[in-house]
Amino acid sequence: MIIARQKPFTEVLEALGDARRVYIVGCGECATQTATGGAEEVADLARRLEEEGKSVVAVDVAHSVCQELDIKRLFRAHGEAVEAADVFLVLSCGAGSQAVIEATEKRVVAGTDTLFLGNVRRHFDYQEKCSLCGDCVIDRFGGVCPVVRCSKGLLNGPCGGANHGRCEVDDARECAWTIIYRRLEAQGRLDDLRTIHGPKAWDGVQRPGRADWRAEKKEKRRRSGE
Repeated sequence: MIIARQKPFTEVLEALGDARRVYIVGCGECATQTATGGAEEVADLARRLEEEGKSVVAVDVAHSVCQELDIKRLFRAHGEAVEAADVFLVLSCGAGSQAVIEATEKRVVAGTDTLFLGNVRRHFDYQEKCSLCGDCVIDRFGGVCPVVRCSKGLLNGPCGGANHGRCEVDDARECAWTIIYRRLEAQGRLDDLRTIHGPKAWDGVQRPGRADWRAEKKEKRRRSGE
């Protein structure tokens, strides 16, 4: 799940500037689950903007804002409101804001800050366990990613500041390398800790990322029909 948080209302107002007619777009997936841009949050923000003298020409909570073709279809269906809007205010992750940008030439304002890809521990309790680096190494570390779970991203054991199994940067958190040690010990793989790992390869993902597997899938279908 993509974890984002709403920007402070004063910051949203500042970003909207002199724009008067606002079209608000929320998201029915991640932003709804995190109470960042679901129906309730969109309605509340619309009310507050109206109180500040803005005119909210439309509110939509798209099923998934990052689906670019769906957003284009949504805007075609609400062409009158789209035409009337001075600015689009998006309550979703950054991918959703980018999808709206692809669907309109008008100004788009992100009403949230996108934080991380989060594992859901329980409702409203999220933890980052993957940094989307494009070169997964968890098999070497008992299923734990030190790139993101260790505050310093260390690949060859804990730093000198680890204290009684707690993280130097945040002593409320367990040191990632304590977790890794316990996992490897349980798996009978403590000898793996003797391996010295080179610097992390950061070229696993090119920026901006792009993946289009249509040709590959077409070739697989062709081969399966042979």
